[in-house]
Amino acid sequence: MQKRSIKDIYEVQSINSKETHEWLLHKHYAKRIPSISYAFGLLKKNTLIGVCTYGVPASNGLCLGLGGIKHKKKVLELNRLCVNENLNKNALSYFVSKTFKLLPKPKILVSFADTGQNHNGYIYQATNWIYTGLSDKHIFWDIVGETNNTHDRHRWDKYGGIEQAKKILGDKMIGTYRSQKHRYVYFLSNKSMKKKLKKNLKGKYKIEPYPKGENKRYDASYKPTIQARLF
Repeated sequence: MQKRSIKDIYEVQSINSKETHEWLLHKHYAKRIPSISYAFGLLKKNTLIGVCTYGVPASNGLCLGLGGIKHKKKVLELNRLCVNENLNKNALSYFVSKTFKLLPKPKILVSFADTGQNHNGYIYQATNWIYTGLSDKHIFWDIVGETNNTHDRHRWDKYGGIEQAKKILGDKMIGTYRSQKHRYVYFLSNKSMKKKLKKNLKGKYKIEPYPKGENKRYDASYKPTIQARLF
């Protein structure tokens, strides 16, 4: 019997961002919904078995660093990738690669692998992203007693910015150091633009060898209640 190929087993489709929410709030380790501009589903027999989302990065400085003033609006972050366990070999890289074909172009893609979760970003290495080292150390600010499970880059605007919020809220503000993250970049463009974008990247970030180490899997055993594809 001829062995079935990955593309015969799985399908990748654009999905409504709302279809990702249960996965991201309960199955993904971050337990937070990020900014979502594009959402994709990995399907097997018309059943949703994984989600991948892209959104505008929260950091304007990151966009400027990757694209410069001319191309900063082309920057898009692969901010969540969450799938069921026990998939076929290479299914995850197939999923990510297929999302590239469904995204508008040109784009500068960026994604991060969290060292705090013992992640090295092997999926990005398998799909030929450029590794640009570790992100800066960063403090995440929150308000004591306030639940915030969504990403809102304008959350502090009503206070006049994060620094003003600290003055107004005082001890109600709590800061938590975030672990550094491996930063990966991918140019979704034609060869001539890719050459220009890579040259700009080298002026801002050092391209480094892929990091290695043993990955630690987080508990992703949660099974979303809505598995069937919504239409």
